[in-house]
Amino acid sequence: MNMEKFVNTLWTRDNLEILHGLNSESVDLIYLDPPFNSKRLYSAPIGSKAAGAAFKDTWTWSDVDEAYLERLVTDYPSVVRLIETAQVIDKSMAAYLTYMAQRVIEMHRVLKPTGSIYLHCDPTASHYLKIMLDGIFKHDNFRNEIVWCYHSRPQPKKYFGKKHDIILFYSKSDKYIFNWKDVARPLSDVTIQKYRLIDDQGRRYRLQGRGIKGSPIQSAKDVDPEWEKTNPELVVRDYLDTKVGVAQEDWWEIDIINQSSNERTGYPTQKPLSLLYRIIKASSNIGDIVLDPFCGCATACVAAQQLQRRWIGIDIEEKAADILIERLTNDAGLFTDFVHRKDIPQRTDIQNEPISSSVKERLFVIQKGKCAGCGKEFDIFNLEVDHIVPRAKGGGDYFENYQLLCGACNRIKGARPMEYLRQKIRIREATMQHITFGE
Repeated sequence: MNMEKFVNTLWTRDNLEILHGLNSESVDLIYLDPPFNSKRLYSAPIGSKAAGAAFKDTWTWSDVDEAYLERLVTDYPSVVRLIETAQVIDKSMAAYLTYMAQRVIEMHRVLKPTGSIYLHCDPTASHYLKIMLDGIFKHDNFRNEIVWCYHSRPQPKKYFGKKHDIILFYSKSDKYIFNWKDVARPLSDVTIQKYRLIDDQGRRYRLQGRGIKGSPIQSAKDVDPEWEKTNPELVVRDYLDTKVGVAQEDWWEIDIINQSSNERTGYPTQKPLSLLYRIIKASSNIGDIVLDPFCGCATACVAAQQLQRRWIGIDIEEKAADILIERLTNDAGLFTDFVHRKDIPQRTDIQNEPISSSVKERLFVIQKGKCAGCGKEFDIFNLEVDHIVPRAKGGGDYFENYQLLCGACNRIKGARPMEYLRQKIRIREATMQHITFGE
């Protein structure tokens, strides 16, 4: 798949299916603002640009896509243990974490080695999600827990006002992009006033000690101008126009969108463009690809477009396409040629391999002649090649997506995911035990 073909594209479909179809290491930056497991129902007000858009933020195991469980169980045992622990505390949280882990695993795969991910959440699940990200991205690649502070929320009477969100920042490796100068805070007025001297070219500067050992002004921060005349070897000119600013901290005071803002669409949980500007400037360069797999009203896509990045947006809500069209069309005429798709992309970084006797023989050796469903041994003639992730869910015709099942297991599974098959096998075995022992 040529990624150029899919930039500036909005998919309205389950993001897990779309992520599964994107090439590995093809995206420079991921920002996601997923549901927070707040156990609320969100809907846009009537009359707003986003009217009709809604989503529930309460999770059950029916929200988990069983077709993609295999990799989670096989490759991320620490995340599975986290989910098992959460199940004891809160079944809804365990289902939510499974739903998120399935998608974050695919996000990790599609992210370039120089890329980063910013996962937006709140204290409801931030502590669980951080452990999940440690398991998938590795804790050594944790960069920041960013606290986004805001105002204009009602004051509660029985607890402190909840006026911040959490943004978890991880990189794919230690060679990640980070443009700190592009998001540096401006110098304070107090600091600027210290640059009171002006040279022959009109440049403002101040004098500082060179820190020469034994100098009486070794620790001076601002040197008297007379020192430059009598002790030029002990001072240096510090020019204002060479100062970039002050490095940004991990707490950000950015106001939420007020009711009268032209930026407001009415979409539930809409985030301000200024928040996305900071993230995109810091962790991507002009021309890079920004992915938002929960794009909602497409704030990340709009911000990426305005900052001369390319983008891919995904949202299961059809209304997202209408909002994106309106926002980008009205954006000073900047954008008219984006693509809206509903199909599932197919990867081109792995080789398509039709089912053949050679494929079957290789699988037979790998599986040691056992059915991947019931685990029983069979002759090769009694085993059938099956897609682990069904093609209807975006599973491709490549070797990594094949397995051997016995005829009985394959008929039970059909086009359904592997976990459905395993559930049926467990039920059948329990039934047989009941019949055998007369219980």
